[in-house]
Amino acid sequence: MTTTMPATTSTLTAMGHEAPRVGWRGWAALVVLMLPVLLVSVDNTVLSFALPQIALDLEPTATQQLWIVDAYPLVLASLLVTMGTLGDRFGRRRMLLIGATGFGLVSALAAFAPSAEWLIAARAALGVFGAMLMPSTLSLLRTIFRNRDQRRMAIAVWAAGFSAGAALGPVVGGLLLEHFAWGAVFLMAVPVLVPLLILVPILVPESRDPNPGRFDPVSVALSLATMVPIVYAIKEFAVHGAENATPLVLVLAGLGFGVLFVRRQNRLETPMLDMALFRRWSFTGSVLVNLLSVIALVGFLYFVAQHLQLILGLSPMQAGLALVPGLAMMIVAGIGVVPIAKRVAPRVVVPAALVFSIVGYVLVAVTASTGSLALLVVAFVSLGIGIGAAETVSNELILASAPSSKAGAASAVSETAYELGAVLGTTIMGGILAAFYATHLVLPAGLPASAAAAARETLGGAVAASHELPEPLGQALRDAAAHAFDAGVGVTALIGAGLIVVAAVIAALTLGGRPNRVPAEH
Repeated sequence: MTTTMPATTSTLTAMGHEAPRVGWRGWAALVVLMLPVLLVSVDNTVLSFALPQIALDLEPTATQQLWIVDAYPLVLASLLVTMGTLGDRFGRRRMLLIGATGFGLVSALAAFAPSAEWLIAARAALGVFGAMLMPSTLSLLRTIFRNRDQRRMAIAVWAAGFSAGAALGPVVGGLLLEHFAWGAVFLMAVPVLVPLLILVPILVPESRDPNPGRFDPVSVALSLATMVPIVYAIKEFAVHGAENATPLVLVLAGLGFGVLFVRRQNRLETPMLDMALFRRWSFTGSVLVNLLSVIALVGFLYFVAQHLQLILGLSPMQAGLALVPGLAMMIVAGIGVVPIAKRVAPRVVVPAALVFSIVGYVLVAVTASTGSLALLVVAFVSLGIGIGAAETVSNELILASAPSSKAGAASAVSETAYELGAVLGTTIMGGILAAFYATHLVLPAGLPASAAAAARETLGGAVAASHELPEPLGQALRDAAAHAFDAGVGVTALIGAGLIVVAAVIAALTLGGRPNRVPAEH
């Protein structure tokens, strides 16, 4: 396999000898490149199921618990475009191997974290190395699969890997947590990445952009300075309220750096992120639909894992299996909507799909008061159908809306929106839930001061403290915590439904009025 720029479709037609080069070696390379994709997507859901055990073991504060989840996708989202630029300049395969090595080593350190602070730092480091993995895999697939139809199939499989990983996360995580400590969810990265490190140099050719854009460290610093203060401010406000002006100052600082970032990108000859893409309504609308959908999905997974295990008393494995129908339907809907999207306009298909998600969140609000496991499963099935179908159409439209020369930047923006949605899903939904829980928790009389303090922090802290108390005081504490938590779930679910409504309105107003066309070749 050469490392020159891909040939055009007409050239490929004439050069029939190119086809054998994308035979079994090309598809074997696809299988190998799917390993990091599955790993990153599994990591987005598996930690939610380990969180109750982590809360019992490390006893994090409410803010620390949110950071344990958010540190990884926050850093990952902040560095995706940067790492994509570095891969173009220094070699995509090289970046993939460095990322895989670092991800495996830090995963082993995270598995044995002795404190919440240690685990948060490890999750942030995982975000750095995870950001090296994702852009490299997609760029390498475009290099390997020169044939248009084969490349389209390979990229479709790559995209489906996110949904497949999300579906595997609860099952694999539940199985591991059933028999091992919570650190096992991090150690599983090691056996996944070892074959990647062995097979990538054999099956995957190196590739670089022959004319890469100039690497701009100032843009990198500005992007980080924009995202980190804003997300941290949201966390602090959700957990502590408006006790001081710190959250407002942080938001203003983040917005100020964001303005500087945009101005710099508009002035640079080769910007890190081409802001002209956002002047296309269909592009911006699709990105916002993806962002809001992922916020709703990750927010749901954040609180449902705790509800299933800490309130309903399910084992991690049982909790994971309870979510499999919804995650499976997300994959089915994502694939099944493709022929529909060829005939029906995106501004019709996406809002129609999101109606299922709205219904799902309304059912979650009802479930919070009834405690029905069956209704919760049905709610997630409905939520999954809507999000799976909507994200497939919007992702296709993101690429179709961008010029062929900007397809790489468009992909990076799409991935960044996904990871930022994962951050905000936990930050907004989890933060609101944490604030509502703390406000509405009515502690039973006679609690020791240490137990009361732990119970006010998180549901996991309340459950852990209850096991050290004599009955019926322990049961009274568990009941009070469950009531406050589920009441918060009801309110949070309605907020989630509102986010989906906003996404549907944006889709109806901004997405194209014609069926999705095939993205331009590049």
